[in-house]
Amino acid sequence: MSLSTHVLDTVRGRPAAGVEIEFRRGDGTVLATSATDADGRASFGSPEAGDYELVFAVGDHFGEREFLDRIPVRFRIADPAAKYHVPLLVSPWSYSTYRGS
Repeated sequence: MSLSTHVLDTVRGRPAAGVEIEFRRGDGTVLATSATDADGRASFGSPEAGDYELVFAVGDHFGEREFLDRIPVRFRIADPAAKYHVPLLVSPWSYSTYRGS
């Protein structure tokens, strides 16, 4: 099992490099922090089954906080043997996420 993410900057039409991300357990405990690489990707190892959250610092990436600053994405890992990929498509005003492959 593995957990990864990919952040895409929909304003600039490219991967969002350098976005800070906190990986938290469902109770809010921070398990890890990372930043997206040049391709907008980050990985967080192989968590056990349970509830988790990724918090994306998009306000820092865009250099403004007029609307969005931090985006929390909460999800559940039901099958620890499966791969979980959580993409984030984002602008300073909106975002979308889904379970990727």
